[in-house]
Amino acid sequence: MDVLEFKYCFTLPDGSEETWNVQLDKSKITLLGDPSKHLPSWTKLDFHQCPNCPLGLDTHPNCPLSVSLVDLVTQFDRVLSYDKIHLKVITEERVIFQETTAQKGISSLMGLLMATSGCPVTSFFRPMARFHLPLASDEETIYRATSMYLLAQYFIKKEEGNADFDMIGLKKHYENIDIVNANIALRLRSAVKTDSMINALVLLDSYAKGFSSFSIDDSLEEIRYLFAPYLMGGIENRSKSDDNHG
Repeated sequence: MDVLEFKYCFTLPDGSEETWNVQLDKSKITLLGDPSKHLPSWTKLDFHQCPNCPLGLDTHPNCPLSVSLVDLVTQFDRVLSYDKIHLKVITEERVIFQETTAQKGISSLMGLLMATSGCPVTSFFRPMARFHLPLASDEETIYRATSMYLLAQYFIKKEEGNADFDMIGLKKHYENIDIVNANIALRLRSAVKTDSMINALVLLDSYAKGFSSFSIDDSLEEIRYLFAPYLMGGIENRSKSDDNHG
């Protein structure tokens, strides 16, 4: 089995270090490793179960997304949201360093865990998880999410399905993610003593709300300027000119 690894190294304000080694099945983009045999009650599927959850207790006694966050809660419940940390993320392709806040670092790791946890709703994000970008900005997230969705439509069309190049379905995906985030927050509130996990989730949810509350067109206007060479027939005209001179 090919394994994809992401290593998150947190240096906390007291000088202590917390390291997370996320291992994924490279073909499925799902978390590897067995969950604890003694899972807390807040991970039970029917504890604040998401109304859009397709899973049943007969096959999934525990919420897979909640299970993926258990160790994260244990390790970081002593940390406050705005604690200054040093974060190093090691991937196969690069090493990223950043001085940031605990909530931003945890949020980045949390997003990766949620996408690959086995939750049917968050599986939508697995292509982004494969090319995980730690600490992505708002603009980077808009670009990556819309690019991922449009590439999915290309593959759907290749298989003679009904492609959604207007991205109507993208908003629906994010509406579903917003519902999941709200219910995971209810679970976490019963599990944590500090605010770092909750606020890390709030940061993730701000992206979902941005896509679900406004039109995709409004979000994309922020990065439209990047595509000036493609507009007004620029690239097409140059292509024809090249052909004429070929």
